[in-house]
Amino acid sequence: MSLLDVKPYDLQLYREELADFLPDTFIDCHTHVWLDSHFIKGAESNDRSCAWPNMVAPDNSVEDLNETNRLLFPDKKVISVLYGQPVVTIDLEVNNSYVAQKAEQYGFPALYISHPSQSAEELERKVLEHSCFKGLKVYLQFAPSYIPNNEIRIYDFLPHEHLALANKHGWIVQLHIARPRRLADPVNYVQIREIEEKYPDLQLIVAHLGRAYADEDLGDALPYLKDMKKTVWDFTANTNQFVMERVLEMVGPDRFVYGTDFPIFRMKSRRTVENGFYINEIPQGSLGDVSSDPHMREIPYPEAEKISFFIYEEILSCKRACKALGLGKSEVEKIFYSTSAKLFGVK
Repeated sequence: MSLLDVKPYDLQLYREELADFLPDTFIDCHTHVWLDSHFIKGAESNDRSCAWPNMVAPDNSVEDLNETNRLLFPDKKVISVLYGQPVVTIDLEVNNSYVAQKAEQYGFPALYISHPSQSAEELERKVLEHSCFKGLKVYLQFAPSYIPNNEIRIYDFLPHEHLALANKHGWIVQLHIARPRRLADPVNYVQIREIEEKYPDLQLIVAHLGRAYADEDLGDALPYLKDMKKTVWDFTANTNQFVMERVLEMVGPDRFVYGTDFPIFRMKSRRTVENGFYINEIPQGSLGDVSSDPHMREIPYPEAEKISFFIYEEILSCKRACKALGLGKSEVEKIFYSTSAKLFGVK
């Protein structure tokens, strides 16, 4: 049985819209890999992230990740940046070790998932144990439990001693921000700029374009951030052409990079936004019971047959943004390969 249900419609969409747009080799800067055995038996989850991503896949081995890319991008070479699954129910020690093992096996770069409770000494030792680790992946799930979800700040899960360590070594720090207003929240965009100014030798990557999935999620952030010189933005799991255009106008293709959030964006889905709230429209029955998640909406057949892979929608949105801004093949190559190659030391 194939890992993915690739239908003739999907292949036609890929060949007609994406194959010529994508470089022959490209880098995915944002992938999660883990095995079911990495979970801690009896551990309780928290409610600090959306439920729907957990419906897509119970695990994602590196072999499954490679097969996903083979099926979705035939005749292309994809270099994946690996890291684990940032949830409180997983054994980070085991998961990070698996990532290191597989990154070294396949020659992929990787990021180490850090926990804010780690001492700088422990974190430094763990990252430097493996040359594949190019820095840190940090996540809001690990903020102290006493902090209400709506009040989590960047420094609650990315403490200053970790930032100082990353600055010392020139590490990458890939940041998934919190808070209901996402990038539009002044707490987030002030702290993003503050990190670049206080820690100039680390390389900050803002994941998901600051989780600005709706136009409203930008707020007043970009005028405040426009003078930043170094921070990179990945458009992983974002399908908003307007947001892509605005960020591209601000930073250019040298600081704008591609990622998938695999296995999540291997699902079949398309996204719509209603009153500033994003909704993923999926084929009816494709992910089981999704009625409890307001971000999910089932589309009945035969209309559902028009829904292809979510990652195709993401890339199509980027293609349209590039076209609207008059960007050509050389700029697209930077977005999908060269910028990430420099960041992660891919040769």
